[in-house]
Amino acid sequence: MSRFIDLNADLGEGMGTDDDLLEVISSASIACGGHAGDAPTIRHILRHCKNRGVRAGAHPGYADPKRFGRFRIVMPLDQLLSQIRSQLFLVRFIADEVGVPLSYVKLHGALANQTAEELAFAVGIFATIQAMDARMAVLALDNSQQVRAAKAVGLPLIREAYADRAYTPEGLLVPRSAEGAVIHDMDAVVARCVRLALHGELVAVDGTVLKSAARSICLHGDTPGAVDMAREVRDALEGEGITIAPQNPEMPLA
Repeated sequence: MSRFIDLNADLGEGMGTDDDLLEVISSASIACGGHAGDAPTIRHILRHCKNRGVRAGAHPGYADPKRFGRFRIVMPLDQLLSQIRSQLFLVRFIADEVGVPLSYVKLHGALANQTAEELAFAVGIFATIQAMDARMAVLALDNSQQVRAAKAVGLPLIREAYADRAYTPEGLLVPRSAEGAVIHDMDAVVARCVRLALHGELVAVDGTVLKSAARSICLHGDTPGAVDMAREVRDALEGEGITIAPQNPEMPLA
């Protein structure tokens, strides 16, 4: 396995942990006005990314802040795509203003889960992103339909795994409504991240060992003790000789 790994976190969601997490992570997925975030929070985070050398990405989701974008909404596809475009236009405009390249898109919450499960839906979403900027990478849940969709539309790809989310035997995330979906045991989270970095393996809830090529690990900022957990993960990885740095995306075939 590569001796490099990326640590990413979802920022701009009003959790009060952004500045501390920016000292730990190497990539920041910035909420851009859908489930959370607005122009001032986007600008604040982008400026810190610029000062600290953190890679910046957009984190769009269903425009449903009351439910934090974690519920699937039935709507015409054109309406959903318009929401995504608006969020990406906002964060890209501010990124240009601040002078920070916007490197990737990571979908949030219910939108991310739906594209991980439904290939045709994911292709429609990613084709819209590709039409806006064909150089924009997708931070995608490894072994999911997101990966297949990114390849289908020709977007650069960064494979992702989650530090503190339980996995099904199929390699998808256990729904947050299920008990144990979020892992709070710090030692278990640290051990999982080290195993992924060194051996490319994750363990599902039933004990199934999942192979993963993910080289970006998501550290959530909306769970208790998130900053301490992120620091413990980084310290453990560096203790194993793993360098924390953004990963170059897999480029689409010409």
